[in-house]
Amino acid sequence: MSRDEIIDITNKFLIEEFEVESEVVQPEANLKDSLDLDSLDYVDLVVIIESNFGIKLESKDFTDVNTFNDLYDLIGSKLHAIA
Repeated sequence: MSRDEIIDITNKFLIEEFEVESEVVQPEANLKDSLDLDSLDYVDLVVIIESNFGIKLESKDFTDVNTFNDLYDLIGSKLHAIA
């Protein structure tokens, strides 16, 4: 799966699930602040990512995820690991 496909799929479910405008989802924007995420929202985010991409995530995977770009990179690396 290409990076563009990862971004497209991810942005679609983030906009839908977290009810934000598409302008909020910008590559360098802070993920937590932009989506107004709390700890329960992170659980939802993990479930959504796992179901959309067929990957497994752990809390430690999010240690360095600050921006949307970081999230795309995480998904890409997990997909690459199972390919």
